[in-house]
Amino acid sequence: MSSHREAPEISKDPVADSTDLYAFVSPDKPHTVTLIANYVPLQLPAGGPNFYEFGDDVQYQVHIDNNGDGQADISYQFRFRTELTDPDTFLYNTGPIESIGSPNWNRRQFYDVTVVTGQAQRTLGTRLACPPCNIGPLSTPAADYPGIAAAAVHDLGGGVTVFAGQRAEAFYVDLGAIFDLGDLRPFQNLHTTFNIPGLRLPAAPGVNATNNLNVHSIAIQVPISAVTRKGHPTIGVWTTASRQRVTLWDADQGENVTSGPFRQVSRLGNPLFNEVLVPLGKKDRWNSLPPADDKLFAPCVTQPELAGLLPVLYPGVFPHLAALDAAKKPRADLEAILLTGIPAGVVPGFTNFTGPVLADMLRLNTSIPPTPAGKASIFGLLGGDAGGFPNGRRVTDDVVAIELRAIAGVTFALIDKTFKPDAAAGQLTDGLTPASVHAPPLGHFPYLGVPYSGYDEPS
Repeated sequence: MSSHREAPEISKDPVADSTDLYAFVSPDKPHTVTLIANYVPLQLPAGGPNFYEFGDDVQYQVHIDNNGDGQADISYQFRFRTELTDPDTFLYNTGPIESIGSPNWNRRQFYDVTVVTGQAQRTLGTRLACPPCNIGPLSTPAADYPGIAAAAVHDLGGGVTVFAGQRAEAFYVDLGAIFDLGDLRPFQNLHTTFNIPGLRLPAAPGVNATNNLNVHSIAIQVPISAVTRKGHPTIGVWTTASRQRVTLWDADQGENVTSGPFRQVSRLGNPLFNEVLVPLGKKDRWNSLPPADDKLFAPCVTQPELAGLLPVLYPGVFPHLAALDAAKKPRADLEAILLTGIPAGVVPGFTNFTGPVLADMLRLNTSIPPTPAGKASIFGLLGGDAGGFPNGRRVTDDVVAIELRAIAGVTFALIDKTFKPDAAAGQLTDGLTPASVHAPPLGHFPYLGVPYSGYDEPS
């Protein structure tokens, strides 16, 4: 969660697992949009000697739909390759890594970036260097690491900037409690005990299960004019990972050999979509399809299982939600938020509607300027801040609380004025905020914070 280990098959393939997607108008360069796709979830910083990296056999892509049909009009494609300086040592580095070109760094990754528009492809950059993982004070001195990572930010010309490498996990969530039968620690005194004798848990603060962990990020910053159509400022964004159709183990060489066309094995648009809404039996199929096919999963959105579970898990707390769920009224509010964008007139002065095609995409109205930091709400549009989720997604947006509140009925009142949300619905949270993240985000590209060090952080 947001999409960490969200489907049975992709949970076994972490280098291809899309974990989080962010899309926002760059606060320090408001003529550009920043897209960040994270992979390789739940990385222990001390995970050596084979530290985490992108897959050389995976095709990573960030897609943009700018005409609302749920198909990619522009795709930024990333392919990686790993190079060994000395194959006869087991060490990732043989001394301090004091620069991105250090001869002490033994296992390095490089990548090429291609933009695909229709049938045309154009190479934007080749053999671009990734930074090393953050190992510890002897291998990656703390004073040097931010500069080493900054050297891995590449200007490709034409207003395009890219970065690919390890970053601190910015997504905050109480995984341990939530997957313990939907327990939200701040409200667990109201949770059903399932008749377990002597069990009544008191309300408590949330515990950030993803703190002190790292991810691998692909970040690209591009001019808004390069990804939008004239007069249509809203774009739909999603990310995918693909593998070649055939993989064979070559026992003589001790390696996999791949061949055939690439086939999608992972994707991510809105946070928590596949994680929470799509049932187990359909998750792997969802990962293989484009957003244009998401009408197949529309019932998972308009009749979400969690909306029926909340009144059961918290008896007497959500009577209005229980009645709404029992009436089987389609949740047109969730369909708008997640599958079409919000039409004009629902939220005064706001829209990110892309059209009637049902497609899970992170929709961003690029004409809405970034919200000044002092005025931003972590609850995004629910907090009166049109610069945040579900208008794109910023690094600090509390998407867990936002989506919990929406599913609990807060947003249904926007399309049905007769519905009164339960008092608890607007307070739902797992008890976490951006302050729960120990590595703060940067104020500039690539925005995600310095990765945690394997030496300094608990594992």
